[in-house]
Amino acid sequence: MSPIPRRSLLKAAAVAGAAAQFSWALGAKDAQAAPRTEAADADPVTLDWLEDGGLGAAPGSTVGVPWPMGAFQEDQTFALTDADGKDVPVQSWPIAYWPDGSLKWTAHAVSSGSGKLTLAAGDATAPEKKVTVDRSGGTIDVSTGVIAVKIGKNGSTIVKSVTRGSTEIARNGRLVLIRQPEVEDEDQGTVKTERFDGAIDSVTVEQDGPVRAVVRIDGKHRKGSRSWLPFSIRLYFYAGADSFRMVHTITYDGTQEPGKASGDFIRGLGVRFSVPMRDEAYDRHIRIGGEGTGLLREAVQGITGLRRDPGAAVQAAQYAGQKLPDPATWDQRVTTRLQYIPHWGDYTLSQLSADGFTLRKRTRKGYGWIAAGGGKRASGFGYVGGASGGFSFGLRDFWEKFPAQLDIRDAHTDAAEVTLWLWSPEAQPMDLRFYHDGMGQDTYAEQLEGLNITYEDYEPEFGTPYGIARTSELLFWANESTPTPEALADQVEAVRVLPQLTAPPKQLIKSKVFGPGLYSEPDRSTAAKAKIEDHLDFLFTYYKDQVEQRRWYGFWDYGDFMHTYDTVRHQWRYDVGGYAWDNSELSPDLWLWYAYLRSGRSDIFRFAEALTRHTGEVDVYHIGQWAGLGTRHGVQHFADSAKQQRISNTTYRRFYYFLTADERVGDLMAANVDSDETFLVLDPLRKVRTDPYTPDRHALSIGFGTDWSGLVSAWLTEWERRGPKWEKAKARVLSTMEGIAAQPNGFVQGSGLYDLDTGKFATADTPVVSVSHLSAVFGLNELCAELIHLVDMPKFNEVYFDYCRYFNATKAEQAARYGSNFGTLLLFQGHSRLDAYAAVQTGDETLAKRAWTKFYSSDGYLESSPWKTEPLSGPVTLVAGSEASWVSSNDTALYGLAAIENLALLGDKMPS
Repeated sequence: MSPIPRRSLLKAAAVAGAAAQFSWALGAKDAQAAPRTEAADADPVTLDWLEDGGLGAAPGSTVGVPWPMGAFQEDQTFALTDADGKDVPVQSWPIAYWPDGSLKWTAHAVSSGSGKLTLAAGDATAPEKKVTVDRSGGTIDVSTGVIAVKIGKNGSTIVKSVTRGSTEIARNGRLVLIRQPEVEDEDQGTVKTERFDGAIDSVTVEQDGPVRAVVRIDGKHRKGSRSWLPFSIRLYFYAGADSFRMVHTITYDGTQEPGKASGDFIRGLGVRFSVPMRDEAYDRHIRIGGEGTGLLREAVQGITGLRRDPGAAVQAAQYAGQKLPDPATWDQRVTTRLQYIPHWGDYTLSQLSADGFTLRKRTRKGYGWIAAGGGKRASGFGYVGGASGGFSFGLRDFWEKFPAQLDIRDAHTDAAEVTLWLWSPEAQPMDLRFYHDGMGQDTYAEQLEGLNITYEDYEPEFGTPYGIARTSELLFWANESTPTPEALADQVEAVRVLPQLTAPPKQLIKSKVFGPGLYSEPDRSTAAKAKIEDHLDFLFTYYKDQVEQRRWYGFWDYGDFMHTYDTVRHQWRYDVGGYAWDNSELSPDLWLWYAYLRSGRSDIFRFAEALTRHTGEVDVYHIGQWAGLGTRHGVQHFADSAKQQRISNTTYRRFYYFLTADERVGDLMAANVDSDETFLVLDPLRKVRTDPYTPDRHALSIGFGTDWSGLVSAWLTEWERRGPKWEKAKARVLSTMEGIAAQPNGFVQGSGLYDLDTGKFATADTPVVSVSHLSAVFGLNELCAELIHLVDMPKFNEVYFDYCRYFNATKAEQAARYGSNFGTLLLFQGHSRLDAYAAVQTGDETLAKRAWTKFYSSDGYLESSPWKTEPLSGPVTLVAGSEASWVSSNDTALYGLAAIENLALLGDKMPS
């Protein structure tokens, strides 16, 4: 498809806003939430694991389950049973409410289970070994009934100790940051670094059992008088588990200036523990994960492969990780020469790209390294310990988020040191400088010309990483002895794919969450339906394969994909302005999550999960002047000067949060509740306004499409979650819905003047027609479907259905209704889902017919599109693979959503 003419859109919106005359009368009665419903269907729900294998070696899993409105009240308790009817301990809590006060979503934590589980109303069974939390002393003490963890309240030690029984397994868990103050772009200069340690500012116990406990630790990395790089750590503990999970978030607040070699360059970022070593050197074991469940299995002092044989049983025992018999029972030709066998104390596995890792070891610091192997993609898992106990550790998405590294140091001494490097110190420093010098784009006019050639909206000092974030996940086990190879393989699997319990699509659909009627289970009952299902499968598979072929991996990049393809170079336009990283343009997040909701497919869930982790952290500012705004698509995720609500849109996070109860994503959504304040800081239309405009707290120009959909999603979510500001959020949901409904032309008015203090739109005196093809494609339809289901406001319904009815109408029909047509529009196929939604809501058969007409024969993908890939190989491409040169991410997101929603809404009215 052709590029979206953003300049024309912005100019039209600016003119429309300037033309309107406003009064402060809302012109409608206060809206009300939908009344309490009668008790609804509350049948038991069968939960299942996303992948085979159940919980495995993971500490536990938490799942979100939706309920129909009115099914359960706030004080409802829940019980869980397995396939044999045996009680399974569960901890439950509400995470969202319907407007009538009944439960909309509940979260359920389990610490056991391998098969299907049944959730129903009832009294929960307490775990035999409960999680307990003691806050009374100088530390936060958490016990799972198997391990005990002491968490620091201040200082630089996050985890004071990890014990199992009376044995200390690990201690002194802390955060490590290496800063490099200068980057040399050539081969000269001296590299200097300095180390910062994570320093605790606050500790909060968010849950305290009996099945699940969560402790949050916030702070910054500190050296001397300087503190920077804020972190937020959550530690998760489950009843009866010998392990715990860490969710680690950093927010970049350093300085890196384009064209300058000095700045805050991260050379290494890690989590470090000390591990007491009590066993003899030959009973100390090293395990490092390679490809798949492969392992390096060695001892600090190896007694295999020697010139003299200690005995087959002794060798086998060491390889198995078992305590060896007394050396006095060995062949004495070995026993008397033990002192001459080296002790290997240090190991390093470096994954500096998505395609290769190296492993090396040495006896100790100051002595040479010996190559110990290598491969393509390491699991990110390791273990150090012995017969008396040991520590397993793992970093999720290890190779996907390269450069990563695992270090074991001093395993030959009384205390080994383990470091999981989220950014390997052996890699190039983290260079986040903007990628060009501006090329003379000093004025708005010049910047708009730049937009017209590279599709990049440049502005000096806007391409900054200050305020972006990244979250990583780690797992740790306190083992009573060196685990068996089979147990280690289970731990590796848990690191690579964290087990996730799920509710089935039928329950999601029955509960009417995420927009009632917008999705249904895949249906191939007719040839036409089957063909669309094939197309949906093709698109998802193509993007999944392109991630691999194009190597869309890396610490800051993993999870996202590219926007537009370059058919000449047989390459995505990774280096061409606004055609590069997609940054949620036109809502691919929604396409993927609705694809999962209807299918329950694990591969789609994992793809969407990675996207959500990325777009919610990297593409959005969390601190600084643009906190609450996201960045438009570009060569770097933060490069474009368009900082807008449409990218930070809470709609894109809601799915993952409600399906998993993930607290970090909950933080991201809560942070957006007051993001209406950002319109005081930055005017989205500043480059194209023709009349003077100064942001006024009581008269902020806010669009009813991309702006309002971002704002109202945050308010709706806060209201549903009953967060700290839920009453304010509810009031803003209702007042802004009412304000849009009161406009002379409703949504077609385009924008309104918003009062930050009252949360209300002024009602315009003069009708204006200002419609953009972008307004409804950042989640507006999906949000309005939810709002119309939740809130009894007929006038709002009317103006939204009108918008749906007339976007895809003829220009003559638009002019007849509104006095003028909507001008030049695009994205008709994507908007066919608005036709479908309004057709069902109003019973309009003509609209239903038009929905399929626009879906099949307007723009976007057609039935006549190739719907296949072509092979690629050298010398036309860097890596052999395939291409579908006709595919673009804009069209994919729009087709995907239109196909899913049209099938659900009008699957019975498809043309023959």
